[in-house]
Amino acid sequence: MPSRRPKATHVETASADLLAEQVERLKEVFPEVVTEGKVDFEKLKATLGEIVDDRPERYSFTWAGKRDAVRLLQVPSRATLVPCPEESVAWEATKNVFIEGENLEVLKLLYKSYAGQVKMIYIDPPYNTGNDFIYPDNFADPLDTYLKLTGQKDSEGNLLTSNPETSGRYHSAWLSMMYPRLFVARQLLSDEGVVFVSIDDDEVHNLRVLMGEVFGEENFIGTVCWQKKYSPANDRSDLSDAHDYILVCAKQRPFGEGRRSEAVLDRLPRTSQQDSAYRNPDDDRRGPWKPGDYTCNKSAEERPNLYYPIKHPKTGENIWPKKTRVWAYSKEEHDRHVKDKRLWWGLDGSNRVPAYKRFLSEVPGLLPTTWWPFADAGHTDEARKETNALFPEIARGFETAKPVRLIRRVVQLGAGRDSTERPIVLDFFSGTATTAQAVLDLNREEGASRRFIMVQLPEPTSEESLPTIADIGKERIRRVIKKLKAEAKGEKGLFKDRETPEDLGFRVFKLAESNYRQWRGVDAKDGKAWEKEMALFTDSLLPGCKAEDVIWEVALKEGYGLSSTVEKAKGLKGNTVWRVADPDSGQTFRICLDKKLKRPTVKALKLRKDDLFICRDCALTDEVAANLALQCRLKSI
Repeated sequence: MPSRRPKATHVETASADLLAEQVERLKEVFPEVVTEGKVDFEKLKATLGEIVDDRPERYSFTWAGKRDAVRLLQVPSRATLVPCPEESVAWEATKNVFIEGENLEVLKLLYKSYAGQVKMIYIDPPYNTGNDFIYPDNFADPLDTYLKLTGQKDSEGNLLTSNPETSGRYHSAWLSMMYPRLFVARQLLSDEGVVFVSIDDDEVHNLRVLMGEVFGEENFIGTVCWQKKYSPANDRSDLSDAHDYILVCAKQRPFGEGRRSEAVLDRLPRTSQQDSAYRNPDDDRRGPWKPGDYTCNKSAEERPNLYYPIKHPKTGENIWPKKTRVWAYSKEEHDRHVKDKRLWWGLDGSNRVPAYKRFLSEVPGLLPTTWWPFADAGHTDEARKETNALFPEIARGFETAKPVRLIRRVVQLGAGRDSTERPIVLDFFSGTATTAQAVLDLNREEGASRRFIMVQLPEPTSEESLPTIADIGKERIRRVIKKLKAEAKGEKGLFKDRETPEDLGFRVFKLAESNYRQWRGVDAKDGKAWEKEMALFTDSLLPGCKAEDVIWEVALKEGYGLSSTVEKAKGLKGNTVWRVADPDSGQTFRICLDKKLKRPTVKALKLRKDDLFICRDCALTDEVAANLALQCRLKSI
């Protein structure tokens, strides 16, 4: 009998199928409602029982084109991200990333590697004012649309268009653009993650409901009102708009006892002026403190357990609170305060009632409010001056740019320095990369180790030296890094107490067509055309593709992060083999892209059961495939 060649598992050729993963999750919870991979909704309704709302009329949120938006979400990406070390800074050492490309395709590609890994997302999407660009999503072939849009393929007409109210789908087009991006973004957030979205009056009402649908209404944290202007615009006929909004949602808001929500956001740092209220008149070893009221505005009838006498340490008499304003602490808590020397009776100990000593070392940061005045968070004119200072050679203004102070505040709340180890900050409408600058500045100021992932469509500009917004964003990061390096130069001991070195670099990747052959389809009746097309697939890789590009595509679709390292194996004869390692997950694999895999190479690699080895399918003979299948986990391209 002829020998049967062991089958190697094939590497993924597309991004993860989000719909299939959602069905798998449903199957885990309700296995009885899934038959042959499809959900039986009648069984699901019966299983849920009274939870299902069968009323003929009920509240729902929909718009023209919502079904297409859902379909677009379900189409896996067959694109890839191409590494661009020549446009990067400190490629080998950095974990920061800038991706040039259409953000929905990019988010799909990031899903497998970064699902549940992102601590904070901030986005400043198009406000839908009529002149803003709306991404021309095409659920049939999103990548093809992007390639035409960026001039990588021939196209007719301007595919990147504004969204005028006369289009008839003014709000619907904007919602269809936002829905799939927010949906995938939610999957990238960690369970403790949070998202901030800037918006103005045109779409704040729709965005509020849309975020409730995507994230769940119970996970909505609040709406920040940011004072973006410091003076009225006299060219307005009625009201001068002086503010924008930032909507804040949690991925999974925790609830404590009695359904009272626990904190999701970090606190803002205290200022020296606020700390000056704390002093230490009695030289307490615990440091500066501030006296706090020992009574509360409750009566003895309302809180009888808080109406009791306490002993004055100097006179020995029993001190009773007023019946209309009782003690703020129970008798048990008061006894602990006495034992812990928390009561202050004045310098000479003769105060009639005590105060509670609140120590500065125990005081958390500032709880933010929903009103952010420009004095605290900057304004649009400040943003223009910041970008113009970085790019004095550019004549155009940056009307929609956000000030660094605003984004700094957002990052401090969403990814505080103590939130997680090296938290990831994602901005997939990154524009001129203000978010990247805010992360770099805060890391320098606080000695923190946040890292960023920026995603930006290469929208055209009128600048010859910086032809796209993505080019401006990359150059901004380079100039900020150069400035930070210059400031640190010569300062001995700077960041010597940091657990990890300061990351002053970033990797650049660009969205591109896959290196894998794609089935284009032929007439089934045309036998010669069918035979010719099939013959091409004896090798799944396109001719002329670069090895580095293929390796990164394989890594990304196998779930490896963009901070992975790629090293050529040494001491091998006959074949070139690379080792890919993800420092975050600890995963590794080895890959050979030669068209023929030689036996001495297989032997020299000394592969073990848990090792992953990837090669071209056409490189495997039956004998080599059998040996590798016994030695390691084998996958082929």
